[in-house]
Amino acid sequence: MIKAPEHISALSPYIPGKPIEELERELGIKNSIKLASNENPIGPSPAAVRAITAGLKKTLNRYPDGNGYYLKNALAKKLSVKPDEIILGNGSNELIDIAVRTFLTPGDEAVMAHPSFVVYSMAVQAAGGKAIQVPLRDYRHDLDAMLNAVTPKTKMLFIANPNNPTGTMNTKEEFERLMINIRNGILVVVDEAYYEYVTDAGYADSFKHFRAGRDILILRTFSKIYGLAGLRIGYGIAPQGIITEMNKVRPPFNTNSVAQKTAIEALKDKGHIKKSKEINNTGKKYLYKELSSLGIRHVPTEANFIYMPVADSMNIYKNLLHAGVIVRPMGHDAIRVTIGLPEENRKFIKALKSVIAL
Repeated sequence: MIKAPEHISALSPYIPGKPIEELERELGIKNSIKLASNENPIGPSPAAVRAITAGLKKTLNRYPDGNGYYLKNALAKKLSVKPDEIILGNGSNELIDIAVRTFLTPGDEAVMAHPSFVVYSMAVQAAGGKAIQVPLRDYRHDLDAMLNAVTPKTKMLFIANPNNPTGTMNTKEEFERLMINIRNGILVVVDEAYYEYVTDAGYADSFKHFRAGRDILILRTFSKIYGLAGLRIGYGIAPQGIITEMNKVRPPFNTNSVAQKTAIEALKDKGHIKKSKEINNTGKKYLYKELSSLGIRHVPTEANFIYMPVADSMNIYKNLLHAGVIVRPMGHDAIRVTIGLPEENRKFIKALKSVIAL
């Protein structure tokens, strides 16, 4: 039997959040809720749903626009960039992989935080590179320590802002210091999947450095606040030269026609974004209050989820499953819960109270 190279065999596959259907089938329960994958609990914009229906009727027998002309132009107008400075992906997740395969060769290094989005290290290892993981400080990216971890072999540096799984963010001043001191020739990948949820005015300004022509790739997605996780559509913004090289690696027709058209309509619906943020902020305040009353430590978040460092987290996770609540276990010392609808948040707190009383 053919064997994969050692750097591939050593990989552990990504394990997604448990689907509701699977949980109910396994445990024989009903009315479960999923608060594990940081999805928008109110779903997509009604206008986006109408675009999905229209797309199903008209386009499924045709290949999609491989260049994503109309979506790229809509994004370019919204962001005040050129269409040639945008690349579309099957979720921003695919763009991480494309960037790594474009700019990293075997033996090269990529610096990233830990814990952070696990796909960064997976993509680097799959390309034969070496992931240099720098511990968080106070649950935040330690950008100074990450800069100190750069070596002559470093080709990429990943920053999740806000960070997944902790929900913390880095400031303008911290990011500015990093960009002033990092050498040219290192691609700084700034993953801003949750940036629409940020309320802190001190949030880092990645676009300033993009407009200055620095080696930077900004990743964003329609999977989170836009509620289109099931359509897998994301995008990246970078100087044109970076996008040109990535397009050489990008698979043809990597984003489907329904996703492209739906994303255009989702961009237009500002009311849906406003409502999604309001629900998130209200849920955040409720969960902060309840968790504090239970004496459960939690990290203040700038995203749509809350990170809770708790002992015996795997048992808490499993017991919550039996109560019909799916959260995300983060190893043996933390869980992450998505901020849901008011009734979902209440069900989570009720289940959590019963679990910690065991």
